[in-house]
Amino acid sequence: MRADTGTEPAPSSGTGGTRGAAAALRRLQGDLADLGLPYTLAGADAAASTARLVHDQLGDYVLPRLSAMDAPLLAVVGGSTGAGKSALVSSLVRRRVAISSAVRPTTRRPVLLHATGDGAWFDGDRVLGSLAHVRVAEEAPPTPAGARTAREVEVRSCSALPQGLAVLDAPDVDSVVDENRELAATLLAAADLWVFVTTASRYADAVAWEHLRAAAERDVVTAVVLDRVPAGAGEAVTEDLRRRLDGAGLSSSPVFVIPETALEPGGLLPDEHVAPLRHWLGTLAADTAARREVARRTLAGALGSALEGMDGLLEAVHAQQEECDRLAGTATTVHAEARDRVTAATENGSLLRGEVLARWQELVGTGELMRGIEARVSRLRDRITAAVLGRPAPAERVEEAIESSLTILLVNEAQRARLETERAWRRAGSAAYPLSSALSALPTHAERVRRAEKLVRDWQGDVLNMVRAEGADKRLTARLLSLGINGVGVALMVVVFAHTGGLTGVEVGIAGGTAVVAQRLLEAVFGDQAMRDLARRSRLSLDERVADFLAEQEAVFVRALPEPSPGPEQLAEHLGEVAAAVERLMGEGMR
Repeated sequence: MRADTGTEPAPSSGTGGTRGAAAALRRLQGDLADLGLPYTLAGADAAASTARLVHDQLGDYVLPRLSAMDAPLLAVVGGSTGAGKSALVSSLVRRRVAISSAVRPTTRRPVLLHATGDGAWFDGDRVLGSLAHVRVAEEAPPTPAGARTAREVEVRSCSALPQGLAVLDAPDVDSVVDENRELAATLLAAADLWVFVTTASRYADAVAWEHLRAAAERDVVTAVVLDRVPAGAGEAVTEDLRRRLDGAGLSSSPVFVIPETALEPGGLLPDEHVAPLRHWLGTLAADTAARREVARRTLAGALGSALEGMDGLLEAVHAQQEECDRLAGTATTVHAEARDRVTAATENGSLLRGEVLARWQELVGTGELMRGIEARVSRLRDRITAAVLGRPAPAERVEEAIESSLTILLVNEAQRARLETERAWRRAGSAAYPLSSALSALPTHAERVRRAEKLVRDWQGDVLNMVRAEGADKRLTARLLSLGINGVGVALMVVVFAHTGGLTGVEVGIAGGTAVVAQRLLEAVFGDQAMRDLARRSRLSLDERVADFLAEQEAVFVRALPEPSPGPEQLAEHLGEVAAAVERLMGEGMR
């Protein structure tokens, strides 16, 4: 190991495996920084918490350690509330550097102590980059517990520490303050080794063992300090603790016993009780090979743990994408059904009921329709001609009735699709904000009516233009002029709407007869094939406009649905790159 001389450390260039792993890990870190799980699903909060912890661990520990295997070891002193962590840290360096108090929690701003020549490793954000670094003079008094802000670490030089070793006093792992517990977990994840402090009365607490088992899973070098052991109880308590450590996979962890004793002036433990721990830490710091092995072992464990945690995150991102797709699919299905209902209503003669039928009857005369219609098409055409030339208003009234009926149909079906989508999304319960956003972006009822009216008028204009274009030669133009463009156009609209499916009783006769009259009229003007082509093109024009009308509303809902970030494909790709890079790195022995 290269001892630091106080100059700015230069990250090692590393092997190809190191560089590849660092690049892949940075891509993953970027994914975690941008993580967005917008849907309220089971497991989303836990996945987001895991992502934050792994993101911080990558930046606070993994990437810095990967780039500088010879950097000083960071020993994090963690443990339960009131276990005596701050007193232990102060006692190790023989001066009061952290507040000890009966008021809990005591350690709110973690304190990092480093050897005098190692300061350059811990300035800036290279190590513990997720925290703000507050540099404090070595001789400054301990910082009061309230004099801090969230997510910051106090950094002090300490001449009592050997080069190659830094010690960090962390908040309580079982703090009553959520922020402190999260910070403690972040710091433990950034440690090269743990000094876990507990007491004779609390060493069996469940929270402490959750962290100790996590240390075993990550293969973190861990020392356990058993504090405040009553006289005569040391052997029994230590034996039970070692048995528990063996069961947790920490059989090689050294245990340091500190008896229940009075503190010296300044709140320090007697030096003979902390000297064994100081010697153990100093021995690691002085041995280049041992220190590097600790760093290698902990880094390997951290990488493995991070990858394991990502399995659950990838599942959560997949679930988010599936929910996004499902909600979008619901909106699409509902609006497709609305489109189908409009199509059915405009094909089966339904629109020829009521006002439209009455206005058509005014135009052509109902009695003539019901008597021998096949034999009287010519005379009926003359009647239409007279009506159109003498009184153009009836044709216009038919157009207005069609516009009104079709507008009401479109508005009602759009409203029904809106309500069905809203109900489905509310039942899902996973997209409250996207739903609120979509509803606020939808047009008002009045605006929806205006859009529907414009759609119908534009379609009617298309129909009249088709009639004009079809009658472009002189003979047809003369025939059209004798009937009137609007009259022929209205007949074409009737043909588009007048299939008899869905009508009953006398309506079948009326609407069916209406369709036959309109069809025979168009055949007489244009011929059978041209009439069929006009009807087909008119139907296609209407269907396209209806589809666009409903698609606009559908798009408002779909656009309101955020995609998870990163997408599952991107996250899976980056995780695969990390796994492959780490495997290559392990094959190189993490040199």
